[in-house]
Amino acid sequence: MQLFLISGLSGSGKSVALKALEDSGYYCVDNLPAALLPVLMENLHQTGNVRIAVSIDVRSGDSVKQLPHYISQLKQQGIDVHLLFLDAQTDTLVKRFSETRRRHPLRNALPPEQTNVGLTLPECVQLEREMLAEISNIGHRIDTSELGASTLCAWIKDFKGVDRAHITLLFQSFGFKNGIPIDADFVFDVRCLPNPHYDPVLRPLTGRDAAVIEFLDRDQNVQNMCEDIRSFIEKWLPSFIADNRSYLTVALGCTGGQHRSVYLVEKLARYFKLQQQVLLRHRKLGNTY
Repeated sequence: MQLFLISGLSGSGKSVALKALEDSGYYCVDNLPAALLPVLMENLHQTGNVRIAVSIDVRSGDSVKQLPHYISQLKQQGIDVHLLFLDAQTDTLVKRFSETRRRHPLRNALPPEQTNVGLTLPECVQLEREMLAEISNIGHRIDTSELGASTLCAWIKDFKGVDRAHITLLFQSFGFKNGIPIDADFVFDVRCLPNPHYDPVLRPLTGRDAAVIEFLDRDQNVQNMCEDIRSFIEKWLPSFIADNRSYLTVALGCTGGQHRSVYLVEKLARYFKLQQQVLLRHRKLGNTY
């Protein structure tokens, strides 16, 4: 049996992720109390379901903190368990709730004496982060701050296709003007490199276009930066493999996330694809490969 667990902050896209898995043929259950997870899996095993996706979050109350224990139990039973934790910047989550005029579910998930009616929306988000802190780092974390629904669906489908027996290197480009991705293990700042943005011909292009590639290929500092990042990853990757990590996310940022970071991420991904399992993401371009 294969189980995909979807968790994360309210408004981060859990429903979108669950729908993407449902479209891929998974039996899906939304808002399951964490304590019922072992019971559900036993029942579905008896009915012959082999691909299951379940969403569990703070609506489970305090039992959500037991999720790592339930995951360990299921793994001991031979179930292939994947955990996706969706997150987003606080201001993004506040904006999403404000636009939809939805009430934050945390107020309905807690006992009457803890309804937090006096908390602001940002305070509810912060409290939710604290409640989920114990599970936020035990799975694959995705920052959905800049992602549309279609891009998130593509990333979810990409994620479910990886070979869990090997570590996955995830390279992503981003723009510092939109904030540092909160799902990154390593962040490299490449804003010191020559910027194609100041060339009117190159400005509308991206780091995947031939003219921009040629521009950056000619600069020795760009090549030195790429080589230094490559050497750093190669040096430390064996330590992460030895630590039984499933994913290592390397983020490269320039000002807008359109030229330099895209160019370097593409180049590094091509190199490491020869020896590792690689995923590639461009936040500005909204693409996954």
